[in-house]
Parts: sequence; structure tokens; C-alpha cells
Amino acid sequence: MQVCLASTSPARLMLMRQTGIEPRLVAPDVDEDAVVIAIEQEEGRSLSPEEHVLLLARAKALDVARRLAQEGASGLVIGGDSMFELDGRIHGKPHTVDRAVERWRAMRGRTGVLHSGLAVARIADGAVGAVVEETSAASVSFAADVDDAEIAAYVATGEPLEVAGAFTVDSLGSGFIERVDGDPSTVVGMSLSSLRRLVRALGVEWTALWNRL
Repeated sequence: MQVCLASTSPARLMLMRQTGIEPRLVAPDVDEDAVVIAIEQEEGRSLSPEEHVLLLARAKALDVARRLAQEGASGLVIGGDSMFELDGRIHGKPHTVDRAVERWRAMRGRTGVLHSGLAVARIADGAVGAVVEETSAASVSFAADVDDAEIAAYVATGEPLEVAGAFTVDSLGSGFIERVDGDPSTVVGMSLSSLRRLVRALGVEWTALWNRL
């Protein structure tokens, strides 16, 4: 069965490869800020972190699923999104050096929660079928002794600029993290246990997706 990852995230691709799946990669065409703003204005409230990541994961999965269905493709399309919550505020990718430095100064010695949303759509016969989704979360505790020079050096690598929360747990940022409580794959990019449950909910055996053995 064809599996498509609706993401440009190297971390999500790495996770899928580690679990025996080589997916097709298709970048979603989703204006994330516009999607969130539209829903919040429509409902007159701010979305919770769980609602936020689910909304965007669903939007990404459906965008790619609809395009692939028009091509006549069949299989599963996986969309994901992550946000980091600290002091009740949610943070996505910092994008800029100044914002990443500011985030790290606020995070050191603290514990926040990484929220991850997953949506899986099944496509067949030129149409999008069922879509299932789930959220997961893991708490992340940062070392208190991370100094400004270390922050500057880390941010200068560019790694934290395009990842949710401005940190990684599986690369250069790992030395600054003291503890992770919860599914570690959630912090990397998406919960693999959640993905397995969603795939099986669509009537597909998880092991049937292994194509890298």
C-alpha cells in the first residue's frame, strides 16, 4: 500500500524510515496562520494547543489527499503538526535568530509540553475516504545552566529556526534537554504509537506498511 507523508519535515521522514516505511513525500500547500485565524475568528475564541495541532495536521493531510486522489492514487496520506506550550502560550517555529534566542532564554531551567497532532486520510478510486486523527503530548525539561554563549552557538547552527519550540531532542539540541516524559517520538516529530493506532483504525495492518526491510 502506498504511503504518502504530507510534510517537508526531515524529522518525520527519519521516524518513518526508522520504523520500516519509505513514504512518498508531497509538500502540503497550506497557509497555516490563515487556517488558524479563520477558525478562531469564526468561533470567536482561541484554539487550545490540541485543537491547533489537529486542525493543521488535518488540513495538511486533506490538501495532499485531494491532490493525489485526482491523480488516481490509492493509499494513506499522513499529515502532522507540532506546537510547544510554555506558560500557557503555544509556540511554533521561531523562523528568526532573535526569536529563537528569546525562546531559549525563556525555556532554560523550565519544563514545557510538546503537542503533536496526526491525521491520516485514506484515498481510493479517485476519492478521499475516511480521515482519522489523534493528538499526543510529552513534557520536556531543559537544563538550567544553558548559558547565553551556548544559546547563541546553537541558534547560529540554524537548527532551531525551523522546528516547533526551537529545539530538537534527536540532534544538536539534545544536550540541553534533561528529561522527556512521554512518547519520545512525539517530541521528534510525531507519535509512532499514535500513527499505528490510526492506520489500524482505517483497516490497514501496520506491518503491511513496512517497505524498507
